[in-house]
Formats: sequence, structure tokens, C-alpha cells
Amino acid sequence: MRVERPLRICLVYDCLFPHTVGGAERWYRNLAERLVAEGHEVTYLTLRQWDRGADPGVPGVDVRAVGPRMRLYAGPGRRRMWPPLVFGLGVLVHLLRHGRRYDVVHTASFPYFSLLAAGIARRLGRYRLVVDWHEVWTRDYWGEYLGGIAGWVGWQIQRSCARVPQQAFCFSRLHTARLAGVGLRGEATTLPGEYAGPSQAQRSGLVEPLVVFAGRHIPEKRVPAIVPAIAEARRTMPELRALIIGDGPDRAEVLALVMKHGLGGAVQVPGFVPTPAVADALGRALCLVLPSRREGYGLVVIEAAAHGTPSVVVAGPDNAAVELIEESVNGYVAASAAAEDLAAAIVRIHAAGPGLRATTAAWFERNARRLSLDGSLELAVDAYARD
Repeated sequence: MRVERPLRICLVYDCLFPHTVGGAERWYRNLAERLVAEGHEVTYLTLRQWDRGADPGVPGVDVRAVGPRMRLYAGPGRRRMWPPLVFGLGVLVHLLRHGRRYDVVHTASFPYFSLLAAGIARRLGRYRLVVDWHEVWTRDYWGEYLGGIAGWVGWQIQRSCARVPQQAFCFSRLHTARLAGVGLRGEATTLPGEYAGPSQAQRSGLVEPLVVFAGRHIPEKRVPAIVPAIAEARRTMPELRALIIGDGPDRAEVLALVMKHGLGGAVQVPGFVPTPAVADALGRALCLVLPSRREGYGLVVIEAAAHGTPSVVVAGPDNAAVELIEESVNGYVAASAAAEDLAAAIVRIHAAGPGLRATTAAWFERNARRLSLDGSLELAVDAYARD
């Protein structure tokens, strides 16, 4: 890495792992820990997600709550507007007061107001601004997500954020191309990966007829689609079971579908579980199923492959996880999230047997370095030190 002295780095995201669980949360937690291990001074700005007076739990990192504990999601699983505004204001106040002590401010693009705040405060702080664009939404998707007028406003805010002078990073070819199309000044760099585990596949000798999902139960993930797919696949594989890990506004629908299809003995929906338990489940699973319509990256696909476990993802214009699938090598891309299509992919994995697990493990070992956090960290730190 091209760094001659320790840097003072401010990471900005409104969530902190493991208090909130998601791909971006894990990226910033891992990034913070690696930067500290490299000898840099790291401050992490976020909303409070832990009890007042408690340790937020990131050794060596100065975690600062610039806003109160708030409910981030509305009933249907969509982000509420008030928390991003509060967080953006908190980031602005902090950076106006303390911006000069940082060499770099590294923020997520979403939830946008924090990026705009960092852009405004930089005139006084004179820090380098680095921005991760995990996703870039189309105008049509904004309209679908928020409705006509509010969707148009969201689209315009996203475009304004792209025009803030910045070093931009994306995590997929899909969103790198989209960012260029919404008015980014300069070029975006595609970071190679976010995987922080071992580079050798940890293959388990025991593989169960088990399908695993791990993630938030929000509409974009289409978690309820897994239940009828299991019912359909059990026509061919009556021993098939499923473990649907995570929580969110769609969990009640998942539980209702389990009862509707009479799968109480075959499908478990335990909520969030500790990280080691997720790894254990992935290690013994037949496959991971990720029916999302929208993914900015798809880290869990790599984590499954690290155990030699293939994945099923779903084709779609907003799903960057398909970039991680090499058909018939480490999994399959289902044509849709319909029960028949997901079930067919699951049955194909079962029919492929140990050979597919061997090619999945080999795929992971070929790509582990490219997809690792270390590779992305090198590019990020190089950008921090750039004149």
C-alpha cells in the first residue's frame, strides 16, 4: 500500500454491524477493523444502536453516535425519511466541527444526506472524500419504491450526490456503469470484493438436503418466495428442508406461508442467529437460495462458496449477484422467483451431486484473492493517499 504515514480516516454509515445486519454494515465494520490493524486512526460516525453508556463493540475504533436510536424502516420495509435527515444533520455538525482533523472521509452514498453533508463540510475540512456506491437506482425503480413525486425527488437527490466531487467506488459492473449514467464527475473504480474470510474452501464432509437463506426479510429480497419453492421441490425431493435466517417486515408472511403449505416440520425461520451458526448452516447446506430482485453485491454467495456450497440467484436488471455465478460451476441463475423456477434450480443442484460442490470450491479458491476485502482495502488506501 502506498502510505508513508498513518492516516486519520472517518467512516460514515448510519448502521453498525452487528447491531444492524446487512452487506454494507459488514463492509464498513470489516474495513474499520482492517484499517486499525494497518495502523490508521479510524472514527466511525453512525446512529446510536446500542444502549447509552455501553461499548458499541469495535475495538480500536472511535465509534461516535451523531444521532439517536431510530426505527429505520417503515411497515412495508422501506426506509423512513426522517432518520436519513437526522443522520445527515449529525454528520454535517460533526464534520463542520472536526473535519480538519481527518485526512479522509469515506462514506456510503446511501442514505444520501450524509454524503451531501460531507460534500458541504469539505470546503472547511479539506479532507479527501471517498464514496461507496453499493447501488445506483434507476428512475423507474425510484418511482416504484416511493411513488411518482417522491420517487422523482429521490432520483434528483441521487443525481446531486453523483455530482459531488469524490473518489467513487462501486462493487459491481452493473452499478459502475449506472453511476456513470447519472452524472458522476470523473470515473468510478470497481472494487474487487468484500469477503473477509479464509482463502481456502472449508469443505464439510456432511451435506444435508437443506436450503439456506440468510439476510433481511424485506421486499427486495423476496424471502416469501422460498417457501412455495421448497414445497414444489419436495415433490421430487421429499426429504428437502429449509433454514430461513434473518428478520424483517416480511417475516410474518414467511411464517404464514410455512403454515399454509404444511411445512412446519421442514422449514425453520429462527430469526437472526449468531454469525458462527450462519457459517455452520452454509457449510452443511445443499445450497444457498438468494431470490432477491435487487442486490448491490451478494456477499453471501461468496461466503457459501467458501464452504463449497453452490448458490441459486435470480435473473433481473437490478441484481448484481448474478455477476458472482458461473453457471453450472458454482450455482445457477433461475429465470424468476416463481416456485417452479427456484425449485428447478434446487433440484438441479441436488442432481449435480458432489461434482458441483467440487467445482464450487475450486471456483472460490481461484477467485478468493480477487474477491477479498484485502484487495479492496489496497485500492481504498491507495485512494486515501492520492494527491
